[in-house]
Amino acid sequence: MRLLLDTGVLLWLMEGNPRLDEKAHELIDNAIEVYFSSASIWEIAVKARLGKIEVDAKELVEQAREAGLIELPVTARHTVAAAQLPLLHRDPFDRLLVAQALVEPLRLVSGNVQRPMYSELIVRV
Repeated sequence: MRLLLDTGVLLWLMEGNPRLDEKAHELIDNAIEVYFSSASIWEIAVKARLGKIEVDAKELVEQAREAGLIELPVTARHTVAAAQLPLLHRDPFDRLLVAQALVEPLRLVSGNVQRPMYSELIVRV
């Protein structure tokens, strides 16, 4: 299975947060490939700059790569797909991650309760 971690799950994994339970760790550990989106890094950098979180985005990218995660760049295909999603919610970062999962295709591992409404490719943890 190929996975894309949403922003929250990426942060939880990198910081060892207990909100990421044993089932989620098992899913990630058994995946063939695990991706993180450049959109997540952008979201983290924006939130850090606004003082909403305390994370160094550059260090997080290095940590993710050292952990064997693969960066997934945002492409034009992803942005077009995001624009075509139903308006189940309006967060642009969330919509882009859903679109990336659908286009690639990847299973999106998410802690967000709204995302499973988009597709069976979304796994809630």
